[in-house]
Amino acid sequence: MYRSWMTIPAALLAGTILVFSAGCESDAKTGGLIGAGVGALAGQAIGGDTEGTLIGAAVGGGAGYIIGNEQDKKEAEAQSGTYSQQADTVTVNITNSNGSVTPVKLKRQGTGYVGPRGEYYDHLPTQDELRPVYGF
Repeated sequence: MYRSWMTIPAALLAGTILVFSAGCESDAKTGGLIGAGVGALAGQAIGGDTEGTLIGAAVGGGAGYIIGNEQDKKEAEAQSGTYSQQADTVTVNITNSNGSVTPVKLKRQGTGYVGPRGEYYDHLPTQDELRPVYGF
């Protein structure tokens, strides 16, 4: 059976992508790189030629990026809470231990924020900072 001259370089490229993806800081980048590597290997195994390898890398990379990007969005929302802003009011949604959400409205005052109980924050507080006061 004839194999394309790209068989070994494609496998080496896919392996290199997998090794270097460990240093990526976002799930979208990591997912894209891992997806491209796995897709390249699958494309080579299925098609046995350069075209199959490139198509597999493209499809796998795209799918991996999309999945990783959704994970990045979930992590960012869980880490910082959900913020919504209208004029001088910001609402921080606190996720409670039972999964419910408590909205906390903060009013902008100068460079800081004032909470519903009159407390002052010199920065926009995170969900973790507000949970002891307003969450459970």
